[in-house]
Amino acid sequence: MHDIVALGEVLLRLAIPSPTRFETARHLDLQIGGAEANVAAACARLGLSAAWISALPANPWGERIRRELGSHGVDCAYVRMTENTRVGVYFLEYGVPPRPVRVLYDRRESAFARLTPAQVDWEPVRRARLVHLTGVTPALGESARALVERAVREASTVSFDINYRATLWSPQEARAFVEPVLPRVRYLFIGQAEARTLFGLSGTPEQTLDGLARLAPKATISLQQGEAGSTVLDGGTVFRPRRRPAAGDAYAAGFLWAVLSGRDVRDAVDAGTAVAALKCSTWGDIALVSGQDVADVLAGGPDVRR
Repeated sequence: MHDIVALGEVLLRLAIPSPTRFETARHLDLQIGGAEANVAAACARLGLSAAWISALPANPWGERIRRELGSHGVDCAYVRMTENTRVGVYFLEYGVPPRPVRVLYDRRESAFARLTPAQVDWEPVRRARLVHLTGVTPALGESARALVERAVREASTVSFDINYRATLWSPQEARAFVEPVLPRVRYLFIGQAEARTLFGLSGTPEQTLDGLARLAPKATISLQQGEAGSTVLDGGTVFRPRRRPAAGDAYAAGFLWAVLSGRDVRDAVDAGTAVAALKCSTWGDIALVSGQDVADVLAGGPDVRR
């Protein structure tokens, strides 16, 4: 039995060194990234037993991705390697204010896009302490949507990160899929802008959380507010971190690691904050962290380790 099982796609991330633009780039930095796998990898590095369910091409790129996630401690035994397919790619251009970050995706007909529920071994999902899913996967098409629906049915405990992508589906499509899922969710991660775009929820963080609690009555809900930090609702009690994190996969990983390690929600909020802050200090999509790193951040140092 794994502590956490994640299901989703991994892409090759080709980043253009800042402040270069797409039209002038001569070099690309290669990393891998995928919302669900990022969480699995960070949790594995922090000491949890983590597995990833997906599909990759049976070629050197697929093998590289599987080996890299395995090197972080992720169990990739349930990844389907398929012939005559490809791995998706996304290109990242870092913005220098006032220019925004830009992302271009090229993932059509990837190995994951061809994965069906009948090709997945659902036993690790049934046995996992927690299954982590995101809104990216169901936005990829009918087959991927069926995978998430099946995972929600099979899992005993579900963690769900809304992770809305406007380039993949409309707010109406996303809401139609997500609303029936939310009553099954135990841990919900959502950005304040996502709550407004998908569910029309606005006002103070407490007002937004109140509206979300009606949609996900069983969930501990983390409302992520970017530079303003996060606000978490658990059983009618509101928690805020002592630091202000960047939101995202790293925060979710730190939070889930803490609760699966037996810590209370207040400690989980601080752990998520610490992992998110650590993620911002490194390059790539995966948080290169350890439990000692988190402990050092929460303790306020050290500034230099000798």
